[in-house]
Amino acid sequence: MSYLNMKDEKLLPVVVELNKLLADYHIYYQKLRNFHWNILGENFFELHNKFEELYTDAQTKIDEIAERILTLRYHPKSQYSDYLKISSLKESDSIKSDDQMVKEILNDHEILLKQMSVTINQANDAKDEGTIDLIGAYIRQLEKSSWMLDAWTKKTTDKLKSALVK
Repeated sequence: MSYLNMKDEKLLPVVVELNKLLADYHIYYQKLRNFHWNILGENFFELHNKFEELYTDAQTKIDEIAERILTLRYHPKSQYSDYLKISSLKESDSIKSDDQMVKEILNDHEILLKQMSVTINQANDAKDEGTIDLIGAYIRQLEKSSWMLDAWTKKTTDKLKSALVK
């Protein structure tokens, strides 16, 4: 019985990209835990809480991505050794300034967003609306988190772009 109404040969590339995203999220999750534990300085309370919020969200997404792979009738990758091989993200040292931690997280967001785009392109080719919907929501949420973290790195005198309306 096939409840998916999609062809396996079209789904396999989607699953490959979902597994890469799963690996990326595992490395991202652990990096956030690392930064949560090791943050020091005047921004401790703010960033300690923000990193916890982000890793809690990442943990949910890890489960949802794995379950999407299972829904597509494949096994998700589940070993850290595999994640380290296929992830585009890298582990991080624990000793960093608050600014370095936030900038590294923003860099990871850029990598995650690129992988999400690749995943959506494959899902679009397979007509996999479930994956498109799932990842589309992730993109919107991660872009918002990135905006907020990027705003944190700015000076109060910095300005955003302004559009001219005619």
